[in-house]
Amino acid sequence: MTATEAAAPRVLLHVFSTFAVGGPQRRFATLVAALGDRYRHRVISLDGRFDSLALLPADAPVARLDIANRKGGGLSPANLRAFRALLRRERPDTLITYNWGSIEWALANRLRPLAPHLHIEDGFGPEEAAGQLPRRVRLRRLALTGRTRVVVPSRTLYDIATRLWRLAPQRVVLVPNGIDIDRFAVPRAAGRAMTPAPNASLTVGTVAALRAEKNIDRMLRVFAVAARERPLRAIIAGGGPELARLQALAAAMGLADAVTFTGPTDRPEAVLAQLDLFLLTSDTEQMPLSLVEAMAAGLPVAATDVGDVAGILSPENRPFVAAPTDETALAAHLLALAGSPEKRAALGVANATRARADYGLDAMVARYDRLFAAPLDPLPADF
Repeated sequence: MTATEAAAPRVLLHVFSTFAVGGPQRRFATLVAALGDRYRHRVISLDGRFDSLALLPADAPVARLDIANRKGGGLSPANLRAFRALLRRERPDTLITYNWGSIEWALANRLRPLAPHLHIEDGFGPEEAAGQLPRRVRLRRLALTGRTRVVVPSRTLYDIATRLWRLAPQRVVLVPNGIDIDRFAVPRAAGRAMTPAPNASLTVGTVAALRAEKNIDRMLRVFAVAARERPLRAIIAGGGPELARLQALAAAMGLADAVTFTGPTDRPEAVLAQLDLFLLTSDTEQMPLSLVEAMAAGLPVAATDVGDVAGILSPENRPFVAAPTDETALAAHLLALAGSPEKRAALGVANATRARADYGLDAMVARYDRLFAAPLDPLPADF
């Protein structure tokens, strides 16, 4: 190998079910910016959407790769042949697949692999919020065994991968999501000055891709109950397929004047700076970036008890987590926090301290760099 070949950036082929804006796509953009020219990235979006390209720096070493075969999450012999042909043509140094929607690509590379394979699993859609579907469990076992290394951000997912999918523990790696803590440590007063209704005594809200599993319907119901007890406003930031329906639902519930939908945003830190309290009402999560960002912003949190949410929060904030089915308890948590400025301040400090200690960006970037550089090598004990 020549010195030039040795120094050539590794080529990574990323297969997403969608490259619309969401947590995995935001993490990808963060990693690309942090890793610079160490890698060349090619991105396939199985639904043909590439919205998250807008999150990348203008000079990012990322190219979109359009394909004719976009079906994901199933098993088609024709697709498997087509995907193997593309892998032979592109010859990536590493194939990286994301979540259930890309499982066919993992299968295509399973026997006689054409590239080292990383599979990153962030969580599940609404169809698996209550439990794993047996057919999908079987396909995951088939597609993700062998030499594939699986990366998960949460302890809940690690348990599912090793216990239910029966993957070898040495092939499953826990890499918690990390964020730029300083970006979100915005002074509270400056943010609240931008609140749409200055006369509101308290502003609650969330930042999310508006999909069914985020269950913003639940947030609206919980907010409506709490707003009958004290004056509140809400900000719901994010775009997605549910946006128009949720706006209509808020209006039908008589909340149009109390709830602001911002639509898509590339500045979640500015939204969080407007809030007094963060509300997470999802049916399924693992390690939501928005939760860690809210913690870094010094916000108290009321949330549904899904995935690793309770464990991510500071111990002081964990009593304000409720079962997804218990909206009465979630509304009570919201009202308890709304009625105690001292409690909100104390929880905000505790959450910010935990975020800075455990969920900084550098550790996440270093771990992904190690995996991208040598995806199948044994990992050191202190990884």
